[in-house]
Amino acid sequence: MTYLFFFNALIQDIPEQEENTLSIMDLLFSGGTGAVVIISILFVLLFVAIYIYFERLFAIKAASKYDESFMSKIRDSVVNGKIEAAKILCAQTNNPVARLTEKGISRIGHSLEDINKAIENAGRLEVYKLEKNVSILATVAGAAPMIGFLGTVIGMILAFHNLASSSGTADMGVLAEGIYTAMTTTVGGLVVGIVAYIGYNHLVVRTDKVIHSMEANAVDFLDLLNEPA
Repeated sequence: MTYLFFFNALIQDIPEQEENTLSIMDLLFSGGTGAVVIISILFVLLFVAIYIYFERLFAIKAASKYDESFMSKIRDSVVNGKIEAAKILCAQTNNPVARLTEKGISRIGHSLEDINKAIENAGRLEVYKLEKNVSILATVAGAAPMIGFLGTVIGMILAFHNLASSSGTADMGVLAEGIYTAMTTTVGGLVVGIVAYIGYNHLVVRTDKVIHSMEANAVDFLDLLNEPA
């Protein structure tokens, strides 16, 4: 009973420690001016990367919509000599495959080499449209970690400068500011870089699928024109 009383008294004498919590925003912006500038740049890059990713994703998704019966209808129209009907069908179908086919139909009467060249030129234009601004994602994926590392270097320079200026007796709070800058900018740069890198590769894969569909249908159209009458 005596031990229990002594233990309770000992617990009551221990001062209560305040819980020190740190929110994500506090963590990001507690590294001083240098960290705020670097983190702000990274936020802008993250916004640009997300915007480009979804804008391109919706555009590629719209371009990948394809009616499996499209080429069959084109084949029937061309075989039956209904060239204008084939052109109208292409004009009513808003995707790269239809535009390439329309370009080929408009060259009917010329040599197959001329038709193939016209389709290739139109195809390059369609690929350019699909890949528009995607290279910016690759740039962000490479630049964001480098900007984060720049913040790391700046933070460590500030920390060591404060340590040298105080003859080795710098306030820990001052040193912590420089270390905050170093750590938070590194994490921020890596996060933005990873997001942009994943988004870039996903768009490349989706674009390649559309390009493959364009090439396959272009070959089918040329085979149609090359069939014996």
